[in-house]
Parts: sequence; structure tokens; C-alpha cells
Amino acid sequence: MNQELQLLEEIISLNQDEDPLLKMQLLSEVQYKNQTYPIYSFIIGNPDPTLPTLGLFGGVHGLERVGTQVVLQFLKSFLSELKWNQVLRESLKHYRIVSIPLINPVGMTHLRRSNGRGVDLMRNAPVDSLPGKKYQIYRGHKISPLLPWFRGYGEMETEARALSYFVEKEMFPSKVALSIDFHSGFGMKDRLWYPYAKTKEDFPFVNEAKNISSLLNRTHAHHIYHIEPQSDSYTTHGDLWDYLFDRHQETFFKQSKNIFIPWTLEMGSWIWLKKNPWQIFKRDGVFNPLVKHRESRTMRRHFVLIDFFSKIVRNPEAWSQSNLLK
Repeated sequence: MNQELQLLEEIISLNQDEDPLLKMQLLSEVQYKNQTYPIYSFIIGNPDPTLPTLGLFGGVHGLERVGTQVVLQFLKSFLSELKWNQVLRESLKHYRIVSIPLINPVGMTHLRRSNGRGVDLMRNAPVDSLPGKKYQIYRGHKISPLLPWFRGYGEMETEARALSYFVEKEMFPSKVALSIDFHSGFGMKDRLWYPYAKTKEDFPFVNEAKNISSLLNRTHAHHIYHIEPQSDSYTTHGDLWDYLFDRHQETFFKQSKNIFIPWTLEMGSWIWLKKNPWQIFKRDGVFNPLVKHRESRTMRRHFVLIDFFSKIVRNPEAWSQSNLLK
């Protein structure tokens, strides 16, 4: 068992006492080489799925352990505080936090980007990018699972289906829902991406995303994030969050005008390589801070971002109208 899954099950074990503000469940299981790997979910706060909801997700790519670590360390701290902080408990009657900290347990256990079937889960959804330059294999392909960025065999993988089911059930009904999916492995800067990944065209809530960016700049003037649509860096096929956003637009938004904006945090892991070039010789060294104090710093710095998002999801009037921040 990998250390992230051990910590996840430790968090579950420490919070077994019945609490109306906490629901933990085994969402799905994945079979690989005669072993069973669990996918766990958390629902913290009021169970009413129409209330403002913040989603925290990690571990889509098994090599990117640091994303799962950030989510797990936040959950561990948050649930510990929930046991004694009555002000926090009262606030959670009015909003909710939902999470799948480790979406790809097989990949993380076996130090693979893909799942056990060789599928890159973030290229696995039935979404095709607009045509781009030829031979950009990293955008997603259907050549072979022996190559990275393989899109899959046709149907969505167990892990991708579990994520989709959970988001549709626990986030789509919300009047306002924001999510952050934690990744690493690209660039020297921490990039905070909003849709789309499939096209350079603006997505429907681009003004709201820009308003949130402006609020972050004004609230935390010295934050470290470069905020942009993912397509400014590159476009991909099969992006799970593009798929879920479009499904939400086709269903809940048309019916009730609910807002759902999925964000992706891409931690700039190249800076860790620059400071410790020897990491490149470790399989997970390109994607994670392997020095203890840098790992601790990474946990602390992104807690501020989670706290900010937990506040803005409860205050949509501050950003959900395009003219509010002019």
C-alpha cells in the first residue's frame, strides 16, 4: 500500500465517530493483479446538494503524489478542527466540501501516470479537442496503452466513471459549485487553470473566472499563481473536467442556471528539479518535492488557496455578475 492510501485510511479511521456533518464512503473499487484498490469519497457539511459546494480532487495521475498529499493534509487538518471549532461547524450548515483525494490508487501505488490498464484518466472522457498540430502525442491518442497519454479503449475507465458519478450527484445540483483538481509536473510556475482544455475559445463562465482571479489578486496580493485557461498552455483530448462542465451545461444550467466552474491547479514541479537536479533520476522526482521542507511548504501554501475558494463559493454575489468588479 502506498503512503498516500495509508494516510487516507488513517484519516477515515480517526473520524469513525458518527457526525452529522461528515460522510465518508467507499465510492468504488479497482482490480489490478489480484488486488483490490479502494476509491474513497468525503462529504463534509450540510448534506443538501443544492447548497454552495467546494470540490477537492487529487491523484488522477498516479505519479503526481503531491496533489493527493495536499488534499489529504487539508482534510486531516480540517476534520481535526471540526471536532472542536463550533464556529466552523455552524458555517458548514450553509455550505459543503466534497472530495475524492485519490482517484487513481493503482497508478499511485505502482508509480504510474496511467491507471492499471495503461489509460491516462485525464485523456479518457468522450471529448475531442479541436484540430491542432499533428503528432502532438501528449494531447491524447488511441495508438497503444504502452505509450503515455493513451485515451483508452472506448468506454470510460472505472476511476473516471466514479469521479463523474460523484461530481454529478454531489456538485451538479448546487446553486454554485467550484472544484479544484490538484496536479503537478508542468512548468516553473504554479498555474491555476479554468476551462477549456479542448479549445482556445472562451468557455461560458469566462467572466466569472476572471472575476474570481481579480478577487484573488486583491485578497492575496502576493499569491504565487499564474491564472489562465488551460488552453493557453496546451489543448488536450478527453479532459474529464471539460466533459463534466459540458454535461452540467446541458442539464442543470439549462434547467436552473446553476453555476459550476472546475479549476485545475498545476503545480510547477520544474522548480523542484532546478533546486535538486538529482530528482530526475527518481521515477516520481519530476512531479513531486522530495525534500521534506519543500513538501511541507507546498502543503502550507495551497491551504490558503483552498480557504479562499471555500469563502468565494459562499459569496457568489461578489463574482457571479460580470459587471461587479469593474
